[in-house]
Amino acid sequence: MKLVSIEEAVDFLNQDKVVAIPTETVYGLAANAFSETAVLRVFETKSRPSYNPLIVHIADHDRLADLVSTFPENAKVLADKFWPGPLTLLLPKSNRVSDRITAGKSTVAIRMPSHPITQNLLKKLDFPLVAPSANRFKHISPTKPSHVFDSLGAGVPIIDGGECKLGLESTIVGFDTHNTPVVYRQGTISLESLQEVLPETYLLNQESDSEKTIVAPGMIKRHYAPNTPLKIVDSIENHLEEFGSENKIGVIYPVHTKPHQLAAQTITLSRGGDLNEIAEKLYSAFHQLDKQNLDYLIIERFENIGLGRTLNDKINRASSED
Repeated sequence: MKLVSIEEAVDFLNQDKVVAIPTETVYGLAANAFSETAVLRVFETKSRPSYNPLIVHIADHDRLADLVSTFPENAKVLADKFWPGPLTLLLPKSNRVSDRITAGKSTVAIRMPSHPITQNLLKKLDFPLVAPSANRFKHISPTKPSHVFDSLGAGVPIIDGGECKLGLESTIVGFDTHNTPVVYRQGTISLESLQEVLPETYLLNQESDSEKTIVAPGMIKRHYAPNTPLKIVDSIENHLEEFGSENKIGVIYPVHTKPHQLAAQTITLSRGGDLNEIAEKLYSAFHQLDKQNLDYLIIERFENIGLGRTLNDKINRASSED
């Protein structure tokens, strides 16, 4: 694993190279947003298709003038409330933002991360950073340096920021023709939290994940997926009673409970069922169980409200089942 300092990362980024950086959500694969060479390197390193847009990361509001043509009033309201933090805004792009970053769309995704290391890094650079998750396309997002190494290999330098505090991607919000906020990707900031600020905010009804309909990251149907098949079950106990003696099953319990004797491996995400703790640990559990040579993994759905709705979205996209 190639761990680097902020100063070394600045040198790499100035040479149009990629660097894995910590954020409060997941680790990102960063590169100079104003360099076509660097942006292309991100797509190549991740094996990411060109139709999937990237998020541009900024340190402060001063950089917005370089990136967007307008900043709608409702976007300002949300930015005032949630920036810096795990909110990404889809905004009309300026001519300076390449079509490669936006996959040819007219909007660019902008985020102001709160992680102190990344804030420090951004302030040392003369350009913003694109930084999708630092993993191979469609695979589990990384929440610690070892996850980046396991997915992308020794060739990618990493700034070690420890384990990510939030553990799930940022929430992506765009705006319809009436300037009403629309959630394009569910993330750490729940729909309900957004509606406390702007009550008219609604969740996009995504009917397709064709190339034409993807305007933001995280909209592809199968995503965040471990190599080991993941099944969503109504009852962990009942499933193990029926299939546990015939299969090596990895169990992800949201709340601490006594492990079932027919479970081959067990991980508990939270002692008391705290959804924030569950969100922080979910991807790490995927990573850990993916190394255990299991037949498949199982997890139960969450109550479909607040952060539970986001968690359901993530496990649905990670699931091997249609």
